[in-house]
Amino acid sequence: MLRLCSSSITRAQLLGAAGIPFFQESIDFDEDSILASSPKNFVYQATLGKYRVNYSTFGCTDFPLLVADTVVAAHNKILRKAKDESDARDILATQSGSEVAIITCMIYKTPRLELMDISSTHYFFNPFDVDDIDRYIASGDWRGKAGACMVEGFCKPYIREVKGYESTAMGLSVEVLKPYL
Repeated sequence: MLRLCSSSITRAQLLGAAGIPFFQESIDFDEDSILASSPKNFVYQATLGKYRVNYSTFGCTDFPLLVADTVVAAHNKILRKAKDESDARDILATQSGSEVAIITCMIYKTPRLELMDISSTHYFFNPFDVDDIDRYIASGDWRGKAGACMVEGFCKPYIREVKGYESTAMGLSVEVLKPYL
């Protein structure tokens, strides 16, 4: 049994689907305080910040600790969580017809082991249909998603090519984690 220090429903679903026993309990970390020039540096700093606040609260003697963060990048630009519908449209326009990197960093800590991993999955998207964007924006499903991106939902029909694990793009590199459990 491990402590997933994330409120992400998708991360919980990934662990459940992989048959990994867990419970969710997390202390928030302010990602807005991060200053980073590259997507990998940003996701590393965010994950490390989350790790530090959760480790200082929970430790890892009772249950192993798992923290993760994900960032979306296109055209060398970090695409954060959209603040509103206009921001979501701009972010989706950046991704439309482009190569998009979804980068996930995770830290898994037990009393004897500390695993840190940064993995990325690259998606090559066809141009998004404007009517589909309108429906997606109206649905609100983009809220709380890094880069307003849902490769398992809205973006799926536009995927031309994928390089990497889908779980990484969904927020937790399960294929990397499993051998260490």
